[in-house]
Amino acid sequence: MLLPTRRDSEHARQLFEEAGIECRICRDLADVCRELREGAGALLITDEALASDSAGQLAEAMRAQAPWSTVPLIVVAREGASQQVERNASEDLGSIIVVERPVRMRPLLSLALSVLRGHTALRRSQLVLAQQAEQLRSADRRKDEFLATLAHELRNPLAPIRAGLDLLGQSRDQDSSKRALEVMNRQLQHMVRLIDDLLDVSRITQGRLELKRQRIELGAVLDAAIESTRPHVERNRHQLRVDVENRALLLDADLTRLAQVVSNLLNNACKYTPAGGLIEIRARQRGAEVVIEVSDNGLGIPETQLSEVFEMFSQVNRTLERSQGGLGIGLALVRQLVEMHGGSVAAHSEGPGLGSTFTLRLPIADARAGAEGSTPESTHTPHPLKKRILVVDDNEDAADMLSLMLQQAEYDTTQASDGPSALAAVERFTPDVVILDIGLPGMSGYEVARALRRKKGNEHLELIALTGWGSREDKQKAFEAGFNVHLTKPVDANMLYGALAELERRDVGASTH
Repeated sequence: MLLPTRRDSEHARQLFEEAGIECRICRDLADVCRELREGAGALLITDEALASDSAGQLAEAMRAQAPWSTVPLIVVAREGASQQVERNASEDLGSIIVVERPVRMRPLLSLALSVLRGHTALRRSQLVLAQQAEQLRSADRRKDEFLATLAHELRNPLAPIRAGLDLLGQSRDQDSSKRALEVMNRQLQHMVRLIDDLLDVSRITQGRLELKRQRIELGAVLDAAIESTRPHVERNRHQLRVDVENRALLLDADLTRLAQVVSNLLNNACKYTPAGGLIEIRARQRGAEVVIEVSDNGLGIPETQLSEVFEMFSQVNRTLERSQGGLGIGLALVRQLVEMHGGSVAAHSEGPGLGSTFTLRLPIADARAGAEGSTPESTHTPHPLKKRILVVDDNEDAADMLSLMLQQAEYDTTQASDGPSALAAVERFTPDVVILDIGLPGMSGYEVARALRRKKGNEHLELIALTGWGSREDKQKAFEAGFNVHLTKPVDANMLYGALAELERRDVGASTH
């Protein structure tokens, strides 16, 4: 404040500070401008001081404020001078409030409190908006980095697959061909995992992922996770130590999803631990929870990034991450799946070069409730059964490869590339099974299935949907259209053979009744 006399300033300061307003008494206008630059919330000056500002220093100080910062300016003017003050005030001063002398201090205090409250509320809202804008910019940067990484990661497996195809076309050496096939299969599995992670994140975000809970043992979860990660461990010559206090602890959980959680943590440890390093899994019961720790002696995590590792598209060390593979969504998926199971996950590291530990906490199932713990059925590749199969897919390469695979297993096949030709092929070929893509041109797979179900004589025709759409809603739509089985591309040969064998068992069972 800069009032007519020192006495006026001291009296005003005492009154204002009793009301909780911090005040600074200024000697001159230069002092006022300095306080403004240091964060003053409002200015209280005389019209004489404003008139003396021939150099426009106050207007310049106002212009230097943030665009959203409209610091209130209260001018105490001589009697009858208010209109002149308002006419002469520079636009850079913003909206000014003029109070004519003589001024009663209580009303002036009320006015100051009012303008300060308005300014404070505006400043808070603008700070929130600024934080939100920065969060959006950060998310946009992560999105751009993710898209660049996605293109990079999807191209990487294609290089050895292309090289393997060239080798198979040129080489007659069985060992070389076998090795090429192994590499191509491994890279294909890597691409499928990337795409599956993306789809899982999308389903969780949209609330479309449903857990298939059952009573399972902790040991089954760990065994499945270790089995899926073992090739990475062996390829990098890592030491894997497993210390489980009680493998028989029961969990009310989705076995596949929990195994995916632990597998993602193990893959993460493999990625950030140098060759020959140590990876450990420990599991202990703590009260009503099981605590699973996945530790490594690898690169560690900087303290500043510990809170970010579970964020979508977050990558601790982007240069290393790109060299090792990954999209920055694996740990985000871990947190989402664990929380869906009513648990929690946390990361700890002493710092770069000192390794890291990820700790899962999951509720233990009540052993007295529900049925006995169930053990997942083991899967065996069924002996292929001779059946006539129509393969329908507008991607001719995909149809050719699937037909060749089925023919190798002694199935009799033919192909169609759209809905009308599929309907004609059913009349001509009279298949036992139709493997049908959903996204056909013109007439969709759903429409083809409905047309086949309406036609008399197709009561025993088995329909398998083979499609890239794999959500719960997609499966429900397929069953409503008349499909017997829904499989998601790319399908494993054993999974397809298993589905065909199951359809055959159903037919045999129905015919014996």
